[in-house]
Amino acid sequence: MINKKVADADAAVQDINDGATIMFGGFGLNGIPENSIAALVRKGTKSIVAISNNCGVDDFGLGLMLNRKQIRKMISSYVGENAEFERQMLSGELEVDLIPQGTLATRIQMAGMGIPAFFTPAGFGTEVAIGKEVREFKGKMYLMENALHAQFAIVKAWKGDTLGNLIFRKATRNFSTSMAKAGDITIAEVEELVEPGTFDPDQIDVAGVYVHRIYQGVNYEKRIERRTVALKK
Repeated sequence: MINKKVADADAAVQDINDGATIMFGGFGLNGIPENSIAALVRKGTKSIVAISNNCGVDDFGLGLMLNRKQIRKMISSYVGENAEFERQMLSGELEVDLIPQGTLATRIQMAGMGIPAFFTPAGFGTEVAIGKEVREFKGKMYLMENALHAQFAIVKAWKGDTLGNLIFRKATRNFSTSMAKAGDITIAEVEELVEPGTFDPDQIDVAGVYVHRIYQGVNYEKRIERRTVALKK
């Protein structure tokens, strides 16, 4: 049995160099790898290609890296509540590949399954289709989308063991279970790290074979977006 435990977030990301392509698990602020993101901010890694559903908010999560100009390109499906993300995208400072959310999720899933490409009707007839192969199936037009891989996938789970087996809690499964299978190196931070044999195998969401490094995180804020409305003028 291979013990995949590392000391902390800084040890987990120590070999992530400038220009790396990284998947970040989570959906908005739900289930994001807070400790690993903070470690990359401390490390100062630059020119990152970040794959994530969105870029969090200005003062938390991936927004911290965006504010420090550590991200060169975002591959995501949503700009959302991050004003700096919007500003950098509109000014041309940040390269952005906006992908329909279902297509983004499926491209990541296909990478984990070893399927190189698939066809989807999502985006046909829009800017999403530019430069992509189009085929007709039973009278309907489909785009060919390639699987989406990354050098590193970083996820946050509720519990894990030192072999890398992971259990997520409720909605925190989101993109994370697929991303954990689509990175060349997968790093998992967990709220609780236990010894092998603790989990019922039926409870495991991601098998340890996909995970290369794991550590117990600390001081989780667990923020969540809240609906806000403008004051009536």
